[in-house]
Amino acid sequence: MHGRARALAVTIVFFFVCALPGPPARAAAADAAVLADAQQRLAARAAPLRARAEAQLAAVPGSATPPLGFDEAIGLFYDARGGRPAWTDPQRRAALAAALRGLADDGLDPAGYQLAEVDRPAPAASGQTLADDDWRVTHSAMLALLHLYRGKVEPGTLDTHWNFVPRAIDPQAGLRAFAAAVDSGDFAGLFAAARPAHPIYARMRAALGRLRALDAAGGWPAIAAGPSLKPGAEDARVPVLRRRLALDGATLTADAQSPLYDSELQAAVEAYQAAQYLDADGVVGRATLQALNVPVAARIAQLRANLERGRWLLHRVDGDFVLVDVAGYRIALYRHGQAVWRSRVQVGKPYRSTPIFESAINIVTFNPTWTVPPTILREDVLPKLRKDLGYLQRNRLRVLDASGRELDPASIDWSRPGNVTLRQDAGADNSLGRVAIRFPNPYSVYLHDTPHQALFDVRRRAFSSGCIRVERALELVELLFDDPQRWNRAAIDAQLATEQTQNVSLPRPVPILIAYWTVEVDADGRVAFRPDVYDRDPALIAALDRAP
Repeated sequence: MHGRARALAVTIVFFFVCALPGPPARAAAADAAVLADAQQRLAARAAPLRARAEAQLAAVPGSATPPLGFDEAIGLFYDARGGRPAWTDPQRRAALAAALRGLADDGLDPAGYQLAEVDRPAPAASGQTLADDDWRVTHSAMLALLHLYRGKVEPGTLDTHWNFVPRAIDPQAGLRAFAAAVDSGDFAGLFAAARPAHPIYARMRAALGRLRALDAAGGWPAIAAGPSLKPGAEDARVPVLRRRLALDGATLTADAQSPLYDSELQAAVEAYQAAQYLDADGVVGRATLQALNVPVAARIAQLRANLERGRWLLHRVDGDFVLVDVAGYRIALYRHGQAVWRSRVQVGKPYRSTPIFESAINIVTFNPTWTVPPTILREDVLPKLRKDLGYLQRNRLRVLDASGRELDPASIDWSRPGNVTLRQDAGADNSLGRVAIRFPNPYSVYLHDTPHQALFDVRRRAFSSGCIRVERALELVELLFDDPQRWNRAAIDAQLATEQTQNVSLPRPVPILIAYWTVEVDADGRVAFRPDVYDRDPALIAALDRAP
């Protein structure tokens, strides 16, 4: 199976009554009387939860993903089994424990899912202790699956802008998948199916496994401080630099102990710098040295944060959509899940960050005017106007009152200007360039062209006041219309030539996902750790480290 069908077949552990009871579990750790008592206790505990679960499922009739509480889901599982304990078989527990240990490569802590309890025999002192243990193990298994499927951290607790649709959960399919795994012991398969089925996730997970192994072996060597290392120089730190880059995946054939900074090493340094969004000049100066010396443990934490983002978002990477990768300063248009166009973007400065959210592009504005947003007016423009009114003319800004009438700038007390608007006329040097690409949102954020084209050549492009400046924006407009007859490039150029501002609706809205990734792993497994421009990783890592 693939895509949505596959997801529905494996969705985790919020389930209903369709599962058939499997064969009785072996009772090596408990005698018949203890088992019977435990079964009776589990059935009694499950019965009221089943009633609550049925009420929850009936609350939204016809929904493909009806809501169901976690305790109620466990109750349905035991009710469908008639209360039979699920975890008395040592082999079954061992298989679950192995699957839980594998969560470390997902950036999740296996100990948070009661691994120590799962990894020991079921207690058989009494029916009560056996029932309590069985319930806890089921809870741990289900919780781990849920976190693999949708993420451990609730995104809205970290970002009030978050509005992405969470991954759907099918209670009936979830019950069948979980019950089948309990009967077969194939928890490795169940956990694998719960993970995002996307190459990006698989590559990040493999990279995390490699870094964890490297960390266990002592990590990578630190390069001592000193003068900048430049091509052609000889320095005792060069062999350490070679070892460090080799551990990062660079192929170096020269003598590992040579102190000469040769051309092969220069190429490796430049590749590393480009991947880390540093100036690729081949000089190991302060910024490059700082990046090279980030401890392996910190890079592991960064990968963990991005694996969690993958669990939040990768189910949305399907069909036709525009993806803006804010931390990567990139944009791409996808059709049928494949990128058909890519470009660079400039995003919001850290103190005016571009919000992370999803919407749907519905309008293109040709020859847009630009109305100065209130924050920019207050914090940027007014201080300049108070020093020099000529700023208005140089930037082709007109002053308008609340009804849109133009005012004489000299007639205004700019220390207390009142309810005025500054508007820049359309034109090639307009702050929005020649086109704006709009989508509903409460932040007044949109994509747009820009006269500041030279800034696209800067590697770290956080220059805007929140909106997203797009390189080659007219190419994107043509692809969004997807109408070679009416809206080909010649027709777009003709529309621009009118110099008239016009809003044109797209034939169909195109979803746009504005996301944030601070790690990229290419198809060869090379990892690029991007600057955390908005300092979002620490809060997410802290949330991942909290007990479930």
